[in-house]
Amino acid sequence: QVQLVESGGGLVQAGGSLRLSCAASGRTFSDYALTWFRQAPGKEREFVAGVSRVGIVTDYTDSVKGRFTISRDNAKNTLYLRMSSVKPEDTAVYYCAAAARSYGVSRAPGAYNYWGQGTQVTVSS
Repeated sequence: QVQLVESGGGLVQAGGSLRLSCAASGRTFSDYALTWFRQAPGKEREFVAGVSRVGIVTDYTDSVKGRFTISRDNAKNTLYLRMSSVKPEDTAVYYCAAAARSYGVSRAPGAYNYWGQGTQVTVSS
C-alpha cells in the first residue's frame, strides 16, 4: 500500500505560480512512477505530468509544456508540481498517483494503483 497526500493548492491569479506537493508513505517510494492528473468540473480526469521511478524520464501534456515542472525527491518521499504562468483553464482538482512500473511513465489513469485525495487549484482571470 502507498498513501498519497497532496497539498499546496489554492487560489492564484492568472500568470502567477503555485507549487503542489504530494507526500507519500508506505512502500518504497522509488519503486513507483508518479504522475499528476487533474479533473475540472464536468470533464474527465486528464494526465498532466509524470516522472519515472528515479526521475530520468518526464512527460507532460502539451498544454502545460514549458509552464509546469514535475520533480521528485526520493529521499523525502515527495512529488512536486511547479506551476508557472497559470491560466484559468488550469483550474481543476489535481491528483497525484503512483504506479509500480520498471520504466517510464503512463498517461492512462487505469495504470495507477494509488491515488491521493486531490487538491483544488483555482486560477482567476
